[in-house]
Amino acid sequence: QVQLVESGGGLVQSGGSLRLSCAASGSFFSINVMNWYRQAPGKQRDLVAAVASGGSTTYADSVKGRFIISKDNGKNTVYLQMNSLKPEDTAVYYCNADLQHYSSGVYYSKQYWGQGTQVTVSS
Repeated sequence: QVQLVESGGGLVQSGGSLRLSCAASGSFFSINVMNWYRQAPGKQRDLVAAVASGGSTTYADSVKGRFIISKDNGKNTVYLQMNSLKPEDTAVYYCNADLQHYSSGVYYSKQYWGQGTQVTVSS
């Protein structure tokens, strides 16, 4: 049973900072990619940032230069440092992980989602 547990959301003023954390627990072989998505009311869920097992990162254009994704391999945890927050960053932020499993001689990957954490930026 794999769980992704997020923390760190909250209410912050425009220009402020927040750091989100997401810890993966349970039984899996390795982590392929860990991602942060966000979904604002009435909008689709969009990718914000991703970090691959090798450390390469990807960012949505809207957060480049303001957000930093990082990971702690020993803790199976991914972080999203959000700086210079804007009201348009207000959304529920979801952690997503693509995890590698090994069973009966076969490797396979599976995606998991966290429960989401609310980030609200006031103007």
